Amino acid sequence: MSNYYIIGSGIVGCVIARELADHGHTVTIYERRNHIGGNLYDYTDEYGIRVQQYGPHIFHTDDEEIYNYFTKYCHVENYNLVCGSVMDGQCVPTAFDFQAIDTFFPDEKEVIKDRIQQIFNGRTSATVLELLECDDEYVQKFANFLYEKDYRPYTAKQWGISPSEIDKSIFKRVPILFSYGSKYFNDPYQVMPTNGYMELITNLVEHPSIKIHLNTDGLDIFTIKNNNVFKNDTIIDGTLIYTGPIDELFHCDIGELPYRSLRFKWVHEDIDSFQDMPVVAYPQAADYTRITEYKKLPIQQVSGTTYAVEYPLPYKTGQKQEPYYPVPSEESNILYCKYRERTNTIQNLICGGRLADYQYYNIDQAISRALGIASDLLNTD
Repeated sequence: MSNYYIIGSGIVGCVIARELADHGHTVTIYERRNHIGGNLYDYTDEYGIRVQQYGPHIFHTDDEEIYNYFTKYCHVENYNLVCGSVMDGQCVPTAFDFQAIDTFFPDEKEVIKDRIQQIFNGRTSATVLELLECDDEYVQKFANFLYEKDYRPYTAKQWGISPSEIDKSIFKRVPILFSYGSKYFNDPYQVMPTNGYMELITNLVEHPSIKIHLNTDGLDIFTIKNNNVFKNDTIIDGTLIYTGPIDELFHCDIGELPYRSLRFKWVHEDIDSFQDMPVVAYPQAADYTRITEYKKLPIQQVSGTTYAVEYPLPYKTGQKQEPYYPVPSEESNILYCKYRERTNTIQNLICGGRLADYQYYNIDQAISRALGIASDLLNTD
């Protein structure tokens, strides 16, 4: 039996903890917040509406094993997310489909759709980048409209840098569909936890070999010296698994990696519905990016509605903010690789998760990453 110490109680830390505990190991989790669950944390507000404190999360995957793992620890209900984007005062579904052409190009809609189907014959979708590079003037006109009204302003606000500096993969996250009936995700498994994500998290860590310390910053306890991990000035008697920002593990001594944070403005109104869809982007708004209406995520039969307006902002180490998104650029990737190389030389240290890997993960990807780390550890015991 070995001792494992985990910094961070998000989905990655909790899955690793459960896998190790199930195989007879002792696990201690350190969480600097006053709750477990990381950014998946949800709760029922004073109006009886379950909300997600750190923004909307929807479980979706095409991996049956990951789906089975997820549903092993919580009850679920099918849920197909529909998102929207407001451009020039009109809301259309995203991913963008032929409805967007009908809405914004009523006089040219048939020719634009015909040209798209001819040029992309047999395909069901494409990225906005592919449409922008198309030689056809009608296809380009539609693509330029979407880029200038949605992709470019949303990207600039969300990431705080020029779209020309961002990794181009960002523009592939919202495709353009060559049909009607837009869905945000096409994965065969799309569900929400019936009783909230905290049922999942609580069940994962409910094990006699797992101990949790809340309101405890693990970096106040563990330090890196001479390629070793020290716990309270003594070489660690086990293995440290770190899921936080990788630069903060080294006190940002060669520079801070850029992360984006969020500020939420919470509003409750005594109305049935605030917006047509649960998650709507507002790319042309001055300072916020999107609004999530939680009584629709999933559908909750309650009176009134609660929604959160998201304002992106830069994350600064040491301030009372949460690092949500790694900023994907060539410069940030170079700095990340330098930190990652250092972790590879340190005994009894494993790093993983969105912040430690400096990579955006959906829930299924985070679970897969955690299971992979746990498997590697168990196979080397």
